[in-house]
Amino acid sequence: MPIEIRNLSYIYNAGTTLEKLALDDVTLTIEDGDFVGLIGHTGSGKSTLIQHLNALLRPTSGRVIIDGEDINKDKKRLKAVRQKVGLVFQYPEHQLFEVSVFKDVAFGPTAMGLPADEIEARTRRALEAVCVGGELYNKSPFELSGGQKRRVAIAGVLAMQPRVLILDEPTAGLDPAGRDEILAEIALMREKLGITVILASHNMEDVSRLVSTIVVMHDGKVAQVGAPAEVFTRFEELEAIGLAAPQMAYLMRGLRANGFDVPADVFTVERAAEILTAYFIGVK
Repeated sequence: MPIEIRNLSYIYNAGTTLEKLALDDVTLTIEDGDFVGLIGHTGSGKSTLIQHLNALLRPTSGRVIIDGEDINKDKKRLKAVRQKVGLVFQYPEHQLFEVSVFKDVAFGPTAMGLPADEIEARTRRALEAVCVGGELYNKSPFELSGGQKRRVAIAGVLAMQPRVLILDEPTAGLDPAGRDEILAEIALMREKLGITVILASHNMEDVSRLVSTIVVMHDGKVAQVGAPAEVFTRFEELEAIGLAAPQMAYLMRGLRANGFDVPADVFTVERAAEILTAYFIGVK
């Protein structure tokens, strides 16, 4: 289910003194099953763009096409669109409200009017996908850790069985352990379900560890699109718009500049440790 964004523009407060162009003629294709990292500063257009992907915002001009269908053409189809494209907002645990974890995740399928056995099956599959065990099902979601709450909130969207999952800054506010936990669960979940995932983040290290395609946003436009190895080795272009590559990329560039024969396309601590260990053992 590719997502085609064609000449998409959006103006906040159009026709007023507060008018602001948030998206400026954005054209982009997200392939079925891809894992996309959407990066850029606050105000770059990331959140505005992802809210167009399940029709929370309607374009000022341009189109969003999913499964060959313009999602804004027929308002009666919006419910179906939002079941295909699940959006998890920043701090999604603030939306938890039920008396138990299981009931909270079951809320969406229940609202869809599904049979009880289907609600049960979807809820269990969604919780399993984010590695929430049965011992937590009857607990109040408010008794959970920050990372657990985040996983339950994601499960609530997964229970709707979207074919695209959009996560807006999913690690915001978590401590390092909680951040690593939720990122690992997102990667595992995508492997299990085979769905398209779009991860909006300002954290280059997080993005470099997970995604296969990076979209760089700047001033409402798409500044770059490519694999991590393409985007994160173009330091000058990122720095020109106030962004930076992951720290390990700078380390490897510095080593190369000083005569060490190490690859440039290394962006994670784990990979850098592996490469440098092998390199220095080989030198000895």
